[in-house]
Amino acid sequence: MSGAQPFAEMVAATNYSFLRGASPAEDMVAAALAAGHAGMGIADRNTVAGVVRAWKALRDAREKAREEGHPDFPFKLVSGTRLVFADGTPDIVAYPATRRGWGRLTRLLTVGNRRAVKGDCILLIDDLLAHLDDLLLIVMPGEGGLVLGEEGARFHPDWHGPLQKTQKTSERPHAPGNDATFPVSSHPIQPPFSSFPRKRESMDGVRLSNACSVTVDSRFRGNDGRDGANADCVKVQPKLGSVSLVTIDGVRVEEAPEAETDLRRDNVLRKTLSTLTRVAPNRVWLGLTMPYAGRDRRRRVKLARIAADLSVPLIATNDALYATAEQRPLHDVVTCIRLGLKIEGAGTRLAANAERHLKPVEEMARLFADYPRALAETTRLLDRIGFDLGDLRYEYPHEPVPEGWTPQGWLEHLVREGIGWRYGANPGRKVFDLVETELKLVRQARYAYYFLTVHDVVKEARRLKILCQGRGSAANSVICYVLGITEVDPVANRLLFSRFISEDRNEPPDIDVDFEHERREEVMQYVYRRYGRHRAGIAATVIHYRPRSAVREIAKVLGLSEDVATRLTSTIWGSFSSQMEEKRFGETGFDIGNVEIGRLNLLVGQLLTFPRHLSQHVGGFVLTEDRLDETVPIHNGAMEGRTFIEWDKDDIDALKLMKVDILALGMLTCIRKAFALIETHIGKQYTLATIEPDQPDVYDMLCKGDSIGVFQVESRAQINMLPRMRPRELYDLVIQVAIVRPGPIQGGMVHPYLRRRQKIEKVVYPSPASPHDPNELRDVLGKTLGVPLFQEQAMKLAIVAAEFTDADANRLRRAMATFRNVGTMPQFEIKMVEGMVRRGYPRDFAESCFKQIQGFGSYGFPESHAQSFALLVYASSYIKCRYPAVFACALLNSQPMGFYAPAQIVRDAREHGVKVRAIDINRGGWDNSLEDAVRSSSSSFPRKRESMDGGARNLLRTVTVDSRFRGNDGKGEASSQLALRIGFRQIDGFREAWAEAIVSARGQGRFTSIEDVARRANLPRRALRLLADADAFRSLGLDRRTALWEARRTPDGELPLFAAARARELGEEPDALLPAMPLSEHVVADYQLTRLSLKGHPMQFLRESFRREGVLSCAEVASGRNGRRAKVAGVVLVRQRPGEGKAIFITLEDETGITNVLLWARTFEAQRRQVMASRLMVVEGEIQKSPEGVVHLMGATVHDRTAELDRLSEDHRAEIELSRADVFEHPQMPRHHVPRGSHPRDVRILPKSRDFH
Repeated sequence: MSGAQPFAEMVAATNYSFLRGASPAEDMVAAALAAGHAGMGIADRNTVAGVVRAWKALRDAREKAREEGHPDFPFKLVSGTRLVFADGTPDIVAYPATRRGWGRLTRLLTVGNRRAVKGDCILLIDDLLAHLDDLLLIVMPGEGGLVLGEEGARFHPDWHGPLQKTQKTSERPHAPGNDATFPVSSHPIQPPFSSFPRKRESMDGVRLSNACSVTVDSRFRGNDGRDGANADCVKVQPKLGSVSLVTIDGVRVEEAPEAETDLRRDNVLRKTLSTLTRVAPNRVWLGLTMPYAGRDRRRRVKLARIAADLSVPLIATNDALYATAEQRPLHDVVTCIRLGLKIEGAGTRLAANAERHLKPVEEMARLFADYPRALAETTRLLDRIGFDLGDLRYEYPHEPVPEGWTPQGWLEHLVREGIGWRYGANPGRKVFDLVETELKLVRQARYAYYFLTVHDVVKEARRLKILCQGRGSAANSVICYVLGITEVDPVANRLLFSRFISEDRNEPPDIDVDFEHERREEVMQYVYRRYGRHRAGIAATVIHYRPRSAVREIAKVLGLSEDVATRLTSTIWGSFSSQMEEKRFGETGFDIGNVEIGRLNLLVGQLLTFPRHLSQHVGGFVLTEDRLDETVPIHNGAMEGRTFIEWDKDDIDALKLMKVDILALGMLTCIRKAFALIETHIGKQYTLATIEPDQPDVYDMLCKGDSIGVFQVESRAQINMLPRMRPRELYDLVIQVAIVRPGPIQGGMVHPYLRRRQKIEKVVYPSPASPHDPNELRDVLGKTLGVPLFQEQAMKLAIVAAEFTDADANRLRRAMATFRNVGTMPQFEIKMVEGMVRRGYPRDFAESCFKQIQGFGSYGFPESHAQSFALLVYASSYIKCRYPAVFACALLNSQPMGFYAPAQIVRDAREHGVKVRAIDINRGGWDNSLEDAVRSSSSSFPRKRESMDGGARNLLRTVTVDSRFRGNDGKGEASSQLALRIGFRQIDGFREAWAEAIVSARGQGRFTSIEDVARRANLPRRALRLLADADAFRSLGLDRRTALWEARRTPDGELPLFAAARARELGEEPDALLPAMPLSEHVVADYQLTRLSLKGHPMQFLRESFRREGVLSCAEVASGRNGRRAKVAGVVLVRQRPGEGKAIFITLEDETGITNVLLWARTFEAQRRQVMASRLMVVEGEIQKSPEGVVHLMGATVHDRTAELDRLSEDHRAEIELSRADVFEHPQMPRHHVPRGSHPRDVRILPKSRDFH
């Protein structure tokens, strides 16, 4: 580096250019430092999504250098963006010189984002001209021609900005769904656009539009404003067929001679520079690159002439897309992914060489030896940029308070009112002391507005009668409790407020509030209305490439078939794997030594964790007092009415912005619907606060492991733990929620706790040496029998036993916070172990304590979080125990949620004595509903004739009820008189509007025929066929096959009133004599359309075949003796591997019940593909019964028998294909093939298993 001219790469992209850059921001910063650059500018394409990561990487590097005693390094990082336009303007890299300039840049990007659909940004040159204040610009001349927008850019459907003519400011339209005016361009583009180009050349290639009309503004017709007749006019005519015609002065670009095309392109560049230098003097540069394109010298001379003519300085850049030359193959791959091409056919779409990386300053000096001023301009530009992301000063919205009150005073007033509401007239000194302590911290940190905001949102939700409940660290706060934000009493439960807010840590609080998942949108729209979309936005979530998506995308690029990709991904478990192990390839039949497979494996490892696109956070709102879009760009969401910002949770934390988490929780929806059903059908009113606490029958149910559908304790691991925990009070449920987690499992906390709970092991609390308090550990760990299970306990343990400061304990908490921080825990080991030893604790005990809390590095619950969830565990358990029909109905109506599919929810309800009735055109509606169980169901059997065989009729009449669930000690007697009617919502593809039409028409009287349904409800033929396929016409005396026959005769499409009346004659055709449909085909048809069947189970038709192989039923396994070798077959319901646990839980179901299979990790790894791919599984192993009565089959061998599902029949005549319900075919000879045009994975006999990793 000795004596080399200083240089800073000012045009560098990261992988947050989304499939354009090929290196993470962190790698770009490290490479620039290693290359000796004076600084670097991050400029991703129409986004600033990656700049915070680069900024944080540099900050962390500096902190690490200081900690290691190294001097600070003189490196300056600046943040900007590369503006890519839709109107032919060359790319322009923009950097804000000041904080004001940053606000102009982010508003500019917001204009482009809000104009387009999610993921697109449509910018025009006028947009830039309207936001030029304090921006420094580098114009990047395109090597191959005009830049006409991005692939697939489309206008947002709500964008109504008239772009044909220049508008006055007062005429500018509102952005879609906004209550604040966004500036828009007056550039004369001719709408409407169907889309922007789908395909385009790589960054230096020709990029042509294929679907839009673009006209260059008259401002480019001459610097003096003259409208010359021979002025350049670039137009893109609307797409006709598959070819777009791009013309310059009436000459098609495709046909124009190269020299002529270059001339016109150069004229556009000149006029762009001329316009910009006129409105932004001394703030414009012309980028000069060395692309090794074969005519670099000629190109440089031409650009130097243009720059000299217009007095624009040249600036040297390598236009870097990746950190080192080794990333070139990956860049080719991401380019192909973006363009939807295979590598073999990409051709000139790919860069010709690997030169677009960060080069050492010596190399840049050599390349630009003829242009030393261009090199010098890099540091000159760098010096002119005074803005740093650390300059962002966040101001929370100023909530309106009553006249005469300050925000802090109003908050304290509400808190005092809340104390009386929560604690009564005499709350006690401890409550007052804690409240005063919290209010003092809030006052010091000026967080009053934040608490007032959350209180306002919760108050609005309660006004709308939407169930909500705060959780997470906020439940440690008395203020949140008395304001009604949370439901856990932190005083009674001795929760740690410093887990929420601490004066020793400079970070904002984080309040998470759960709302009903079906009604959360009402709350979110309230926030948008309350603050305006220019001040409120949802945080982003970055969707990264994970193993499955990376394998599929790269396999496609390399030209491998979809079948190969599917087979390769079949053994991937979980979403956060680092890379496929080499042995996985052998398991799927591939040789890692194969060149293509080896290349795929290498590229997958490089692509993993790359950002794929931005999505919305689950509900984290960022709110600001001033314009949010002057801090961060705002995008349209995919959902109507949603907008979100470009930065995710980690970015927000790094910049210390505050957010309010408005989250969705399905169980709150279920509970609210259950309360409504109870009030309607039983006459009792419940709220979460009025449910009877500590009811023995509720805990008895949980002790049996009877918790399917119950919040948080319905997984197989939780169901297995319940009989061992034997919960008898609410705090037992708090521990139950927290203990079956990767953190406690990894930390080895589960078995010690259970042994102590069961009095097998004595609880011992080691004491420190004198003069320290001998009972200090008992105070910290007494509730959990000496075993640290919660993050708060780990923090208290470190403070009390190892003399950590609050700041140290908070850093420990952050290290424990999520699995992503694994690797940061060891730095605390010496400090904690030595601190405990110094105070007199035995070293082995200190090391054991640290090992236990180190498990939280994988995933551990805060106690406040578990406390909040435990309330919902008890509430859902109470409803399930006392009102099983209500619980099943509410659960089905709240789908999708939870562990189990509707078939298992219905099965569980029937086992609890609930009568379940089929979908019926004359009963029920869209939702599943409750009706009188005593009254016979008129829809159970056909009136005219019964085409179902005897087995089907007998099965319809019989419901087996497990004796364990009879009666519930007489509680909930009224509920036992209710039957569950399956609703139309369970029919795949059926619309709610059709169901409403049926219910409305039925108000005039029962339907008597399909023609009657079609006429009165005005349903299309598709709706009638779906109803017939779902066997919903039995109350009309029609079975499935006959109903389908009649439905086919109805006219297609909704009938006008008089046409519907004339259609009565359609039903006069004589009935066809159709054969009876076998029960097996009924069951298959049920599963295919409604995902459940009340007529039978697929396994009963395979029973005899499996019996001959010595395969037991699930019921026989459950009653088998301990230690017996057994073989069981069943449909896979759930596969679960908690964290990195050593056991894999699999739930199999047959017609008699379920079997819980447990596989040790080594067994799973040996048979990975069979375990993960099977829909129908046979497992051989040993029956194991615990003292608590939990039965497992300890699996040793797994067989994939999924193919058996294709051959269901009552006598199991192998491989006879199932006919459609409305088609009669003669039996066919067995044959092995899949119907043409389909794929084996598309067979829909059963719903897919639910797999949790």
